[in-house]
Amino acid sequence: MVLILFVVVIVLVRRTGRLDARLASLTRGSDGRSLEAALDASLDKVDAVARELDEVVARQAVLEATQRRSFQRVGLVRYNPFEETGGNQSFALALLDASGDGWVLSSLHARSGTRVYAKAIRGGRTDAGLSAEETAAIGQAMA
Repeated sequence: MVLILFVVVIVLVRRTGRLDARLASLTRGSDGRSLEAALDASLDKVDAVARELDEVVARQAVLEATQRRSFQRVGLVRYNPFEETGGNQSFALALLDASGDGWVLSSLHARSGTRVYAKAIRGGRTDAGLSAEETAAIGQAMA
């Protein structure tokens, strides 16, 4: 009986040794590190990506706030205000942000010279009188 138990113990020791070798090969990473070290490295990378994502979200918020104040609506009307000039060399240019704030720039070209006017726009409207061309440029920008 002792001899049979001794043989069984030897068989079990061999099986245990093979199982330990298989477990060691399974838990070893591709570069020979342990599975625990590979998981720690992966978690460190995930943490780094999460920090970078937070930074990107913060930068995006700053860019969105800046973008709202930048000119994003443009309207341009070219016209001929005087019969003695040739071609549509005069223009009205409206530059507005997302909320309709900005300005309209008008250039009147004549033989005697060119005059340039700027009028402030708030919410798509102005306190100053607008010409038909300036109104059309603001309408284009707001559309």
